[in-house]
Amino acid sequence: MLVRAHLWLTGRVQGVAFRYYAAAKAKELMISGFIRNLDDGRVEVVIQGEPENVEKMIDWCRKGPPHAIVKDAIMVYEDPDPEWKNFQIRG
Repeated sequence: MLVRAHLWLTGRVQGVAFRYYAAAKAKELMISGFIRNLDDGRVEVVIQGEPENVEKMIDWCRKGPPHAIVKDAIMVYEDPDPEWKNFQIRG
């Protein structure tokens, strides 16, 4: 069973290699989806995979990589897309 979560992270989340650490973690957890920096300073993350792995990725996103400070994480669950196979770093 696949689940999909959509997160918006605020705090010191840009300029700290968040996207690259997240991509490595997603690969480790077999997560598909994407991550991107937003113009307003937030990071947007959409993750999809097995429920246990998605929860682990959500927990990781709420903490972030070294040098990141995640102040807030807004999250919603969405319908999964079985066509998603990879995790991408976008803009």
